[in-house]
Amino acid sequence: MTKILGISGSLRTRSFNTALLRATVAHLPDGSELEIGSIEGIPLYDGDLEEADGVPDAVQRLKARISRSDGLLLVTPEYNNSMPGVLKNAVDWLSRPPQDISTVFRGRPVAVIGASPGGFGTILAQNAWLPVLRTLGMRPWFGGRLQVSRAHKVFDDSGTLVDEGVRTQLDAYVKGFIDFVRSAPSPSRPSL
Repeated sequence: MTKILGISGSLRTRSFNTALLRATVAHLPDGSELEIGSIEGIPLYDGDLEEADGVPDAVQRLKARISRSDGLLLVTPEYNNSMPGVLKNAVDWLSRPPQDISTVFRGRPVAVIGASPGGFGTILAQNAWLPVLRTLGMRPWFGGRLQVSRAHKVFDDSGTLVDEGVRTQLDAYVKGFIDFVRSAPSPSRPSL
């Protein structure tokens, strides 16, 4: 079974990106599963807090889930032409302490998608993630792109994906990413 952990970079209840992540489940090929992780409850990174109290429990739990996965799917909003601060903050915490980078991130296949009410999707946010993923030693999948634009027309009021064109794109994207993950050497999975 190929296990992917998906994380939405939005905390908003009616987030288009969380809706996109949920919609991904219906497009998984046989022999794969998507587990949905959350960045909710992760405090702002503060080195003094880390020194005094260690890595917060919410971060430890998410690190363990990532470590048990075969690949990571980041679903990123785009704020002010870049990545969302809450998701970057979570990744900063997840990289603490630095010796955990090798078990959480290094060599792990990763894909980045996103949805935006704007006309350009999340292309700038997705590009902004590339130096971060490279620094962490991840294996980004470049076999496709998925930037959902005008998301308010793509999802209905309940957050259901209703656009057939986006469904077709999502289907091809997810299948391509799963194939990439399956062909990649397995990331190390020691327990945290």
